[in-house]
Amino acid sequence: MAAAARAPEPSAPHIPVLLRPLLRAVAPVSGTWIDGTLGAGGYARGLLQAGAATVIGVDRDPLALDLARDWGADYGDRLVLVRDTFSNMDAHADAVDGVVLDLGVSSMQLDLAERGFSFLRDGPLDMRMSQDGPTAADLVNDTPEGDLADILFLYGEERASRRIARAIVRARSAAPIKTTLHLAEIVEKCLPRAKPGQAHPATRSFQALRIAVNDEFGELVAGLETAERALKPGGKLAVVTFHSIEDRMVKRFLQAKSGGGGGGSRHAPALTPAPAEFDVPQRKAIGPDADELSENPRARSAKLRVAIRTDAPATPADRKAIGMPLLKGER
Repeated sequence: MAAAARAPEPSAPHIPVLLRPLLRAVAPVSGTWIDGTLGAGGYARGLLQAGAATVIGVDRDPLALDLARDWGADYGDRLVLVRDTFSNMDAHADAVDGVVLDLGVSSMQLDLAERGFSFLRDGPLDMRMSQDGPTAADLVNDTPEGDLADILFLYGEERASRRIARAIVRARSAAPIKTTLHLAEIVEKCLPRAKPGQAHPATRSFQALRIAVNDEFGELVAGLETAERALKPGGKLAVVTFHSIEDRMVKRFLQAKSGGGGGGSRHAPALTPAPAEFDVPQRKAIGPDADELSENPRARSAKLRVAIRTDAPATPADRKAIGMPLLKGER
């Protein structure tokens, strides 16, 4: 296991995305909540200040928990820290009043060059949220070309995936790809130069590799399932996403679980619908308002979806039906 990353230097305060609309959507806040993606603690603090009696902060990143021991001291035993993945959160509490999930990579992970998440900072090609297990360098240097192209296309929606995978294999045959800037340079050479205002050419490739290293889509489905098991009837689920694949998965999960997943074939016998496991008060995702965008440009792609647990028994989700991208061995 690699040495733990240092804590970031103090800078501008962390701004949790969509916190104000989230707190409005789940009000009144009370009882026990799970923040399944603790990160820098913005949501946990917001919930505690809004009236939660206890927040169980779950994170797989030991750095997040190290930082929380400092700011969390103000809340005493109202904040409980757990190192784990959010797909296992129901092992730590059940019959909770609410669950919050903020998906994707945190700003503190991006800001540390040695974590290897950013194509803008030179560092080891790592990308592990848990700081253990195979790294992005292992994936880039050991994965067959066809499988690498599938990861880039399915997880990053990168249209030039085959060209980039071919360039990576060619480069690694000369020398292992070990750093973020080395990989970013390889990807950049495969794509047109970005115009002003466009995303960096390596954005989609880095996203895809990060998702693969951390099994983020598998974690998302399992996390939604475990949130369903952990919530008591009337408990609230709030999920913040940052890109279209995640939002599609959350949307379809909630559609299926609330009886809105489609009626099947008109030629087949009518089926008795399963009891709804969630109520979804607002079908349309909640986005940032103008004030939030001026405060925090990172919020521009964020979407919030909120649902309320019923008393129907929890059931597994159909990964294919909710739009989870499946690699060759998973189909």
